[in-house]
Amino acid sequence: MTEKIVDDLGELLAILPPEIRRNVEQFPQLTDLIEVVLDLGRVPEARFPSEFFFLSEKPVNHTDINYVVDRVGRFGPDHRAGIPRTLHRISSMINRQGEVIGLTCRVGRAVFGTVEIIRDVVESGESILILGRPGVGKTTLLREVARVLADEFKKRVIVVDTSNEIAGDGDIPHPAIGHARRMQVPTPDMQHEVMIEAVENHMPEAIIIDEIGRELEAMAARTIAERGVQLVATAHGNTLENLIQNPTLSDLIGGIQAVTLSDEEARYRGTQKTVLERRAPPTFDILIEMKDRETIAIHHDVADTVDQFLRDRMLPPEFRSRSPEKARQLQEALERHQVQTVAEGEAAEVEAQKPNGPVAIFPFAISRNRLERTIQEMGMRAIITRNIKDAQVVVTVKSQEKRQPYLLAQAQALNLPIYILRNNTSAQIRSFLRRLYGLPEREWDPRAMEKTEELMIKVLRSKQPVELPPEPPTIRKLQHQLAERYGLRSESHGEEPYRRVVVFPPGPHP
Repeated sequence: MTEKIVDDLGELLAILPPEIRRNVEQFPQLTDLIEVVLDLGRVPEARFPSEFFFLSEKPVNHTDINYVVDRVGRFGPDHRAGIPRTLHRISSMINRQGEVIGLTCRVGRAVFGTVEIIRDVVESGESILILGRPGVGKTTLLREVARVLADEFKKRVIVVDTSNEIAGDGDIPHPAIGHARRMQVPTPDMQHEVMIEAVENHMPEAIIIDEIGRELEAMAARTIAERGVQLVATAHGNTLENLIQNPTLSDLIGGIQAVTLSDEEARYRGTQKTVLERRAPPTFDILIEMKDRETIAIHHDVADTVDQFLRDRMLPPEFRSRSPEKARQLQEALERHQVQTVAEGEAAEVEAQKPNGPVAIFPFAISRNRLERTIQEMGMRAIITRNIKDAQVVVTVKSQEKRQPYLLAQAQALNLPIYILRNNTSAQIRSFLRRLYGLPEREWDPRAMEKTEELMIKVLRSKQPVELPPEPPTIRKLQHQLAERYGLRSESHGEEPYRRVVVFPPGPHP
């Protein structure tokens, strides 16, 4: 579907003082106008996406400010007003006496067709949370979602419009939301009450909310989701990581809590005893990060994504773009992303690249502190760089291969070797450094140790014996020692070269 833009720009220009309005109308790029700024004692400005222009040599005075104030609706407690049946927003700055001394007249646009990039996601009926920096188009997308859900999917849709930004000022909502109904919020601190009221009084199948920013609103969103209503909302923050680190809003993605593990469980996971875990099911099933007006990243399973993130892993999102050219670039970057992967044990390739002096390492999604500490512990001559152009080697984890294709494609274009680790652990980093410098691996591969420890814990939990794979005598000796460390009994069975260790739970066995 071709995007269609409706901006009612004439309605906004009509409230500006005549001289300022005439100067604004002279700009050939008027369709890209973002806002007009009027600050007392300063010259007025017209702001566009990448530049701004002064609109007069004379500074703004009280007469100019009052001219605009008299032509807009009443300012609410959030210091916002609007023009009835348009999407324009006029925000005020006041002095300590409550007088208006500055105005931001922001252009509101309805862009029909923007929802096509996530139509399948919206149609799924799952709750969707949208993140992105201010001005990237989150509210525009919400407006389109409301229209499509109401008009095309025939759902009962309620828009909770805190500052009349979704459906415009006045009592009659803007046509951009289609047949969706709009509930206005008297004051911003009552948004959570209106959210609950919408569910209890109007039986919606979907609720649209702009800017969840307070704890009470996050709690109200969870209450709505638990009643089976589809939620589509935006929140403060640019990425999933922002929400995880935000104690007020982390409940939207399940909440985060510190958990103390038993010694056995900590050994099983290969972590410290105190770890972070998701506290509850997330309020939103899907999370969309708006990178810019054309590109988005979709996390289709918020619960799994958060769980993996808390374990120092990250599931790569799905990238989409409205621009055919940008979509082609993304696809080409993914196809070029056939990076040089040095698997554990492939020492032959590493020997050819064995460095003679200090190596500049660029870590991506690898703990810099952990890498630096491991380098010091092993006495390696290495430097950690923050600029990929200064690096001689790139190291990342397997889960990041598709998450940032441009970065790894850039590394490949620079002919940098890329080492891909299975996870962000000290053991993996040590193995990487040994391979990087051509040092021999330990007698027992760390992967085999980790796997054997997992089987030992399985015996403890299930109380059933487990037969380990056939191994040489030196490895079987280590397996017997490991079983003894876990308080288990072990025996060797079979003939060489198929002789293997069987591990038994504590207590007598036949």
